[in-house]
Amino acid sequence: MTGPTCSSANPALHQGACVQLESDEQLYQVIGIDDHHDRCWLRRWPLARQGSEVFEISLQQVRPARPHRS
Repeated sequence: MTGPTCSSANPALHQGACVQLESDEQLYQVIGIDDHHDRCWLRRWPLARQGSEVFEISLQQVRPARPHRS
């Protein structure tokens, strides 16, 4: 059994995708998307031990996360 993952294989925005905000380099996981109102809900990734707060933000402020290089 594996733990939760933050998928960034598909560049399209979808639930579970890893994204970044236009304003910082921190990774976030998409929790939900509301296309009709141009909003989405995110939480910091990786999850903190005590959980990560979910917040709402405009889709225009979100961009796909760049793949990590080894």
